[in-house]
Amino acid sequence: MIRGLIEHVYEYLISKQVTHIPQHIAIIQDGNRRYAKKKGLATASGHRAGADRTEEVLEWAQELGIRHITLYTFSTENFSRSDEEVQNLFTLFKEKLSRISIDERVHKYGIRIQMIGDRDMLPEDLRGAVEQAEAATAHYDNFYLNMALAYGGRNEMLRATSKILNDIKNNKIKKEDITPDLFEENLYGKNVTLPPVDLIIRTGNECRTSNFLPWLANGHESAVYFCAPYWPMFRKLDMLRAIRVYSERQDMKKKRNCRT
Repeated sequence: MIRGLIEHVYEYLISKQVTHIPQHIAIIQDGNRRYAKKKGLATASGHRAGADRTEEVLEWAQELGIRHITLYTFSTENFSRSDEEVQNLFTLFKEKLSRISIDERVHKYGIRIQMIGDRDMLPEDLRGAVEQAEAATAHYDNFYLNMALAYGGRNEMLRATSKILNDIKNNKIKKEDITPDLFEENLYGKNVTLPPVDLIIRTGNECRTSNFLPWLANGHESAVYFCAPYWPMFRKLDMLRAIRVYSERQDMKKKRNCRT
């Protein structure tokens, strides 16, 4: 109880130091399996604890006015994990997505669900759950929850390049038509709203971005915040610390611009 009170006070103090709120935060949710091992739980329980924490984080984001959250939910490299773990994850994703369509909070706050990644790599039932959640929220534009499923940065760039080359070959476009906007459209699709990433957060004490959103993050020099807690242990305090890093960087940019 005392610790919770101290954290609450600290949250308040940090929030007063934040002068800029990022529009788009991308999160690499790392540490579910290590959390489960530390707690003596099955791996599936660690993933479920991480999914429950994700729901809390989305509430914090809504409270803070962060309009876009992109979650690195499942990478193309994750397919190399055991069949049992992959199947458990897909079942969990399907369960959560099915609930999203009828979640009162989603409709109350106008949250749009979007997926980025290779849909062809997903099983049919999970792909159907994704499409159902997208269709149920397609008319909202207050907040965006972007799920990176079957996602890989290099795979994303290769697929977009291949599509553009095919369009040139089939005389749909000319080489002169290639622009950053056209390339981005082929990355995510015409109907996906995905602005540049302002801040990347990675949990689990790993100091790398794992090629996450290279076009929108690396290409726009987003701020990066690495923290020690495993994803199921991630706190609002940790999120505010990350936002403070972004805010401080924005203040520094403003000072540099004033000098020039």
